[in-house]
Amino acid sequence: MTDLGHQVHALIPEYDFLPEVEELGISWDLIELSRTGMDPRSDWKYYRQLRQFMAEWKPDIVYSYSIKPVIYGSLAARASGVPMIAAMITGMGYLFTGETIKQRVLRQVASSLYRRGLAAADRIFFQNPDDLALFREQGIIGPEDEAKITRTNGSGINLERFPSSPPPMPPDEPVTFLMIARLLQDKGVREFVRAAEMLRSDYPKAQFVVVGPHDPLLPHALPADELEQWKVNGAVSFVGGVKDVRPFLKECSVYVLPSYREGTPRSVLEAMATGRPVITTDTPGCRETVVDWVNGFLVPVKSAEGLAARMKIFLRQPDLIDVMGRNSLGLAGDKYDVRLVNRIILEALGLVEPLPEEPETSQPEWPHPQETAQSASTRKTREQLQQKHLQKQPQKELDQQTQKRQEQRQNQVQTAKQSQKQPNEQKQKPATRDERIEATA
Repeated sequence: MTDLGHQVHALIPEYDFLPEVEELGISWDLIELSRTGMDPRSDWKYYRQLRQFMAEWKPDIVYSYSIKPVIYGSLAARASGVPMIAAMITGMGYLFTGETIKQRVLRQVASSLYRRGLAAADRIFFQNPDDLALFREQGIIGPEDEAKITRTNGSGINLERFPSSPPPMPPDEPVTFLMIARLLQDKGVREFVRAAEMLRSDYPKAQFVVVGPHDPLLPHALPADELEQWKVNGAVSFVGGVKDVRPFLKECSVYVLPSYREGTPRSVLEAMATGRPVITTDTPGCRETVVDWVNGFLVPVKSAEGLAARMKIFLRQPDLIDVMGRNSLGLAGDKYDVRLVNRIILEALGLVEPLPEEPETSQPEWPHPQETAQSASTRKTREQLQQKHLQKQPQKELDQQTQKRQEQRQNQVQTAKQSQKQPNEQKQKPATRDERIEATA
């Protein structure tokens, strides 16, 4: 925006400040914001601070992201008479990834506040279609909000800041699996550790690394004693928080994020730009980044066994690392280049003229990556990689998988017969994607 001649000022929570902000060439201020809980006094103080800053700057556009800035930023901007109010939904977070009593209560409160905040917004950006569907289902947005909605492919990735590099591969270097995340339960750290423990006896040279800080005050933070036990066991190396993840991405072979839910995970986009295959979960936000068997694998949520099975494929066939890594880089450039994403946002905010519309195609408006990749060349790539994997599997495992598929077919036939005998009863649903992956792992 500064390149277009606009003045940009950022309000940054004290806990979220990064030194890189000073390199952006914008003005900024720190603001007090409690990232956990919903203390009315603390939130009211935050709202008042927002009103004071807006009265001082008199902005033409307010652009907020993450739950509290979206809610209170939008309300403060409306009360301050800001002409254009924009909100970016970056993911559902802690409140929407569990079913404890506390989470359910807070989810109701958050949904109500979201409803008020987004009613004040002029533009609403969603990073994945699942979050948009959830907001519609929960009544957080209604038919009157549809004209406000713009969907983006995450926040994009700067391909120059994260240049591609050849991945470490045997026989010169061991296969290294990397995970970058805060040490929270819903990031899937526990599943990553368990998968590593399953594999280390058969693959002692393989390395498993986790980069990310541990803050015991955060909701769903991993217990400190469990973390210490993992460090003692030694299956996984815990690095802690770092300022720059690029050296770790360069040194890894495969990137792994077994998260329970995301908006669009930035760390996955950074790994893709670096040219690394990705193993992540078949869950909102994550599933959009991987075309199964093309640039990585999708695994069931909370399944250490499914994760270990996909890791094992790269350990047995390390040549897939380079092939799928190149596919990741291609997808990052075609879909997640920050220049493309920023263009969509700037157009929605009215800061640039829309590009001429391209002729309509048969592809959906927002296809799932599995649909995006249904070209003949992509199908051929997937089939070749799957066939190559099957050729290298031990005969015993192939026999086991064949038996599982035969049992599945027999069950399907039996279900079909029962459905014919009882036409008025609800038919059994087909196996989910998670169940199919577990069955073939």
